[in-house]
Amino acid sequence: MLRLAAILYSLIATALAGSAVIAVLTAGLVSTVAIVSAAAAGCVAALPASWLVAKRLYQNPA
Repeated sequence: MLRLAAILYSLIATALAGSAVIAVLTAGLVSTVAIVSAAAAGCVAALPASWLVAKRLYQNPA
């Protein structure tokens, strides 16, 4: 399950980090610190999200 979570992390982290950066830029915060912080927060938030998605995929065999 760890390999699946790692693969999912690469997809989920880019989506969450990109969304967070777009949200920060839309809010008018154009400083480097705000953009990097939003990207880092998206990457950190993707850790439990990818683990939960991988766990859910293993529990529900289609």
